[in-house]
Amino acid sequence: MSTHSKISDAEWIIMEQLWKKSPQTSAEIIDKLKDSTEWNPKTIHTLINRLVKKEVLGVKKEGRFKQFYPLLSAEECRKRETTSFLKKIYAGSRQMFILNFIKNEKLTDKEIEELRKILNQKKNED
Repeated sequence: MSTHSKISDAEWIIMEQLWKKSPQTSAEIIDKLKDSTEWNPKTIHTLINRLVKKEVLGVKKEGRFKQFYPLLSAEECRKRETTSFLKKIYAGSRQMFILNFIKNEKLTDKEIEELRKILNQKKNED
C-alpha cells in the first residue's frame, strides 16, 4: 500500500471481513455483508477491486473463482491510518494529539492509570 493510498470507510468494512477469515471469494464477502450493509453486489466488487489496486488485497485464482486475502494486517493498516491522521490533523505531532485527547475526553480512573503505566513503560525503555 503506498503511503497516499488511504482506505476509505467502506473499504475498511471489506478489510475487516477478510481479517476475520481469509481467503474469501467475492460471493462469500457479499454474503457476509448483505445483512449489515445496503450495498449491492456491484458496489462490493468495486470496493474489492479498489483494494486490489491499492495493493492492500491479494488475489489468487482457485479454479473458476478468485480468492481475496489481506496483504496487510489490521495492525499495520491502523498504524498507517493513525500516521496519516496525525499528519493531516496535528501536523504530525503526537504530543498535540495526546494533549488534545486528554483535555477533551472524560477518562475513568482505570483509563488514567493505564495511561500512566504505558507512559512509565515508555520512559523506562529509553
